[in-house]
Amino acid sequence: MSISCALKVVPIVLLLVLFALANAKKSADVTELLIGVKYKPPSCEFQAHKGDRVKVHYRGKLTDGKVFDSSFERGDPIEFELGSGQVIKGWDQGLLGMCVGEKRKLKIPAKLGYGEQGSPPTIPGGATLIFDTELVSVNGKPSSGEDTSEDEL
Repeated sequence: MSISCALKVVPIVLLLVLFALANAKKSADVTELLIGVKYKPPSCEFQAHKGDRVKVHYRGKLTDGKVFDSSFERGDPIEFELGSGQVIKGWDQGLLGMCVGEKRKLKIPAKLGYGEQGSPPTIPGGATLIFDTELVSVNGKPSSGEDTSEDEL
């Protein structure tokens, strides 16, 4: 390749690299739901299924670590019918099969969270959400007493 040709190509390549970097999503963003089990009780007496009434403690964070909501701090878990669309899709999917007393970390892509519109002013559009969750009860049936302190999240 001649020098004059190289001088023409280099700026184009540089522009493409800069464009790619400017449009790249943060590496903490996910495109599919990721479920990490952080604690599983020794026995699974009650498991969450679609249609069950569940109580869940949670801490919701953005990928930069900023907490946007937490039932732990309020001391008041959320209660809802699993799989009925009362919560974001990432929860309806990510809590299925969870045992009472189990703790999971859910990494939820925007498409299963608040989408491109977000939930202003707290959650920006296109945000990946990270939830530390603990299943407190299923259909009013709590854990039989295993350690479920929030320190293990």
